[in-house]
Amino acid sequence: MELTVTRVEFDDVLIAYRDSGAAAGHAHSDTPVVLVHGMGGDGHTWDRFAAQLMRRGRRVVIPDLRGHGHSAHADSYLFEEFGADILRLCERLDVESVDLIGHSLGGFASSWAAMQRPDLVRRLVIEEQPLPLRSGDEQVPLTRRLPSVAELWHATTSLLRHPRAVLAFDRSMTTSALEQFRKPHPEWWEGLRAITAPTLFLRGGPTGMVDPDKLDHLRTAVPDCTVQPFACGHSIHRDRYQAFESAVLPFLGH
Repeated sequence: MELTVTRVEFDDVLIAYRDSGAAAGHAHSDTPVVLVHGMGGDGHTWDRFAAQLMRRGRRVVIPDLRGHGHSAHADSYLFEEFGADILRLCERLDVESVDLIGHSLGGFASSWAAMQRPDLVRRLVIEEQPLPLRSGDEQVPLTRRLPSVAELWHATTSLLRHPRAVLAFDRSMTTSALEQFRKPHPEWWEGLRAITAPTLFLRGGPTGMVDPDKLDHLRTAVPDCTVQPFACGHSIHRDRYQAFESAVLPFLGH
């Protein structure tokens, strides 16, 4: 899917995004769908789903997170800053309402944005967001997962298929992200109650990255939250695309 890349400069970082522009033919054609990718990738991971949305009359906005794709590297990669970049982009685009979909790190950015601006987010989809610790008394669990065959193949061939995404990724971000996931983040947990958008949380199977106990707490904290499991690993929209589409399109009103 070819869309022109636009870059917008904020105070501390330059963010790149693609925008399909105004659409028509759907009840929510004036509500863009913002698609936020995970760590190590870029917005092109959403091309197939974005094309489907556009065929159904939706405007689609696809940013590259700071340190990814066509966006600039940054001095800081706090989770809140990823979410703030999404909000600043929406403000720059002068949109009053969005449907927000985020995968993994993009799920954290999206959930944070929905906490800060509940008036902005009409529908929220969070796909396989690893959930941070809730308190200092909680232990960091040993990893329960090994990469699935699909994930191993994707990692092995990603340099050939998407060389720019792999080469553009700021690897200094990895250390920052791991440190943040290992620290308690009670503010994020408390903020979940501020989300007013109907929320769909997509969880992979045993090889996913979502702790089921923490997910129960999230489902209780978010006022209107549905959890849907899938029999795959961390990247549902890639490895189980048809199932992903069947779950998300009706949730968005299609």
